[in-house]
Amino acid sequence: MAQPYAPLGTLYAAALMRENGYQVSFFDTMFISDPAEVIQEIDKHQPAFFVLYDDGFNYLTKMCLTNMREAAFKMIGFARQKGCTVIVSSSDSTDHYAEYIEQGADYILIGEAEHTLLELINAVTIGKEDIGSIEGIAFKKNEEVIKTPGRNVIKHLDALPLPAWDIINMEPYKKMWLKSTGYFSMNMGTTRGCPFKCNWCAKPIYGNRYNTRSPENVIKELKLLKEKFQFDHIWFCDDIFGLKPGWVHHFAYLVEQEKLSFKFKIQARADLLLQEDHIKDLARAGCDDVWMGAESGSQKILDAMDKGTTIEQINSATRLLKKNGIKPSFFIQFGYLGETKEDIEKTIEMITRLLPYNIGISVSYPLPGTKFYEKVKADLTKKTNWTDSDELHLMFHNTYKPAFYKQLYRYVHKTYRSHLALDTFMKMLKHPSSVSLYSIKKALSIAYNAPAAFFAKRKLTLLEKA
Repeated sequence: MAQPYAPLGTLYAAALMRENGYQVSFFDTMFISDPAEVIQEIDKHQPAFFVLYDDGFNYLTKMCLTNMREAAFKMIGFARQKGCTVIVSSSDSTDHYAEYIEQGADYILIGEAEHTLLELINAVTIGKEDIGSIEGIAFKKNEEVIKTPGRNVIKHLDALPLPAWDIINMEPYKKMWLKSTGYFSMNMGTTRGCPFKCNWCAKPIYGNRYNTRSPENVIKELKLLKEKFQFDHIWFCDDIFGLKPGWVHHFAYLVEQEKLSFKFKIQARADLLLQEDHIKDLARAGCDDVWMGAESGSQKILDAMDKGTTIEQINSATRLLKKNGIKPSFFIQFGYLGETKEDIEKTIEMITRLLPYNIGISVSYPLPGTKFYEKVKADLTKKTNWTDSDELHLMFHNTYKPAFYKQLYRYVHKTYRSHLALDTFMKMLKHPSSVSLYSIKKALSIAYNAPAAFFAKRKLTLLEKA
C-alpha cells in the first residue's frame, strides 16, 4: 500500500449527507490493521447510523476479496453491539446482500448509492414504515430478505456536491506517496459507468450507462485540491476517460486557461486512442500515462472476451502515445477460458515488442453477474474469492493448473524487464548525449533480470509439463 488513494465514493456520500443537513463523522480504514479500531470511533461519536460505504471508483472493490468482506462483517457486528442502525454500500454487498443482512446489517444499498442513502436515512429518521418503496435497497422483513427495484443512475453528475475533502486527513497519504515515488498523487472521477461489453467485467455500482461531469466542474475540483493539498499528480479513476466527443479538447483548453500544472494518468481502450488530435489534447492537458486494457496478444482471446478491440489497434495506440510523449501501460490478463500455450506466447511477444512503460498482470477472475462467471461457474473450485488482490489464484479448471499461472506472472515480469533494459542500452549507444544515471541503472538491470528470466522460464516449463 505504498501508493494509497482516498475512498472517493465515501467522500461523495458524506458531502451529499452534509448538504442535506446531517452531521457526518468519518473514519478512514485505509491505514488500520484491525477492524476493532472502529469501536473507539463509535464510542466517541455515538452515531445513530453506522454506514460502511465502499469506494465504487476503485476496481479492487469489485473483486469481493475475502479479507475485505471479513473486515466488513466484524465492523457490522461492532456497530450492532453499540446500537447503531447499520447500512452497507459496496460491490460485494450488492452481489451478496443476503449474506451481509445475515451478518447483522439492517440495510444494503444496491448500486449507485448517494441518493438511496439520503432517502433511506430520511425515512428511518422520521419513522416511515413503508421502507420497501425506496428503490435500490435490500433488508429483512418478517424473516424474509426483500430486495426493492433498482434505482436509476445519476445522469447529471454536476448536481452532486464535490467530495467532502475537508473531512479526511491527507497527510498520511501524502507522506507515503512522497516516500515511495517522490511525488504526491490524488484520485478524481470525471465519469461514472462504462458502455462497453467485455464479458468478464462486472459493473455492480454504475452499470453500462456512461455519465460525465462537465470539464468546468472537474476544473473546479482540481483548483480546490491544488489549493488545499498541493498535489503533483492525479489519477482519473474513470473506467473510460474522456469518451464524450470534444470533452478532452475542452478540458485541455481549461487546464491551460487556468494555468494548472500537473501530470495525470487515465484508463482507456486501444480503439479510443487512434486519433492523433485526441492524443495531443491529452498531452496538452498533462496526461503522462495511459493504462490500456490490452488484455491479450491473441485476437482469438480478445474476441472470446467480447473486448471489441484488435491487436493492430493496440499496436497503433501504443505507437501514437509514445510519439506524443505519453507513456502507454498495459493491463494483461492470462488464463481466460480456452487460452492455449500459443495464445500466451503471442501475449508475451506483444509485450516485449511494444515495450509498454508498465504492465499490470492478473489471471482471469470470475466476477458475479458477468457472462464469464456464468461460463465457468460449473468449473469453479471450492475457492470462489481471493483473500487479497495479490493472490493470483486461478479459480476454475483451465489449460494449466494455478501454480503455472503464478509462475507465468513471475516469468513475464522478468523477461519484460530484461527487454526494457536491453532497449535502454541500445538507446544509450544511439544517443550518448541522453545518457543519465537512471538510464545506466536501468540498462545494468539486465545483469539481474536476464538470468532471473532464464530460471523462471525453466520452472515454468516444468510446471507446463506437469
